[in-house]
Amino acid sequence: MHHGHQCAGHSQEGGFGGHHHHGSDDMMRLRIALAIIVLFAAVEIVGGVLSGSLALLADAGHMVTDAVALALALGAKYLAQRPASDRFNFGHQRTQVLAAFLNGVGLFLLIAYLLVESVHRMAEPATIEASTMLNVAVIGLLANIAAFWVLQNGTDDVNMRGAVLHVIGDLLGSVAAIVSAIIILFTGWVVVDVLVTLLVCGLIARSAYALVKETGVVLLEGAPQEIDPTDLRDVIRRDVRGVTDVHNVRLWMLTPGANQATMHVRVRDPYQGDRILEDIKSLLAARGILDSTIQIEMSPPSVWSPSTISARPAEAQCPDEAVRAREGTDLGGIAPIPS
Repeated sequence: MHHGHQCAGHSQEGGFGGHHHHGSDDMMRLRIALAIIVLFAAVEIVGGVLSGSLALLADAGHMVTDAVALALALGAKYLAQRPASDRFNFGHQRTQVLAAFLNGVGLFLLIAYLLVESVHRMAEPATIEASTMLNVAVIGLLANIAAFWVLQNGTDDVNMRGAVLHVIGDLLGSVAAIVSAIIILFTGWVVVDVLVTLLVCGLIARSAYALVKETGVVLLEGAPQEIDPTDLRDVIRRDVRGVTDVHNVRLWMLTPGANQATMHVRVRDPYQGDRILEDIKSLLAARGILDSTIQIEMSPPSVWSPSTISARPAEAQCPDEAVRAREGTDLGGIAPIPS
């Protein structure tokens, strides 16, 4: 790409459409966890209806949401393994981020439903079969422990973490339901069922907020939190020999941890471009940026050294520069070179 007298270079490293090969193991874990969750969500729904416990229904509802979340995560894992194409140049890795974002939104919808039901229960306390509630809650706890054990040894991508967060919320919900059942069984204080439900909502909201915030930044093409674009620009100008200016710096994440960058770099001597590119790529890699596109541009005449162009033979110059040098002209309005 040429702009007037600039000799522009381009470097693109890494494959944007590349993908990790941990997918098959994670997909197996997701399938097992999904089967466990679906089975015991059905048990808790029946148990919640029979016992009249809102806390148990809250946990059951969370498990149903988990089942949907795990199904989304499984589908996202499958899509992420598909290679990049002309239509999807970056591949399908970001489907995992989208699935995790939808998981977080689903959790907030569940919280809204439970809060409305809690208000109704506070106004009109219901009769609760504490023994049935306790038995079902214990079964749900065991199921959630099994699902957590299956998932927690998977990879650390945002999609798997989203699935684990769902299961942790379920696990806490089951513990809360057990405590609620024991209190009701021995005291008859049914209001505790609503209080436990509100506690579970708070725990779910905390996890959901963190998940939506993290994935939302990625989907909105936000820069990685740990990298300051202004600081990065200043470091390149200071530490890479031959660089006079860095501009149009753009940072974003394909997925959390998969940092990308593009930038324009002005240099005194474009024939040092290969060395400058390598230096910049090394600097970026040290900061967690493994995929980058860098355009090299020639600095304006005011920063050239007297011998930057004339000392090189025409054959070593960019084509446009070589022609102009042979014709006795400079690149950007400097006085004609004496013949």
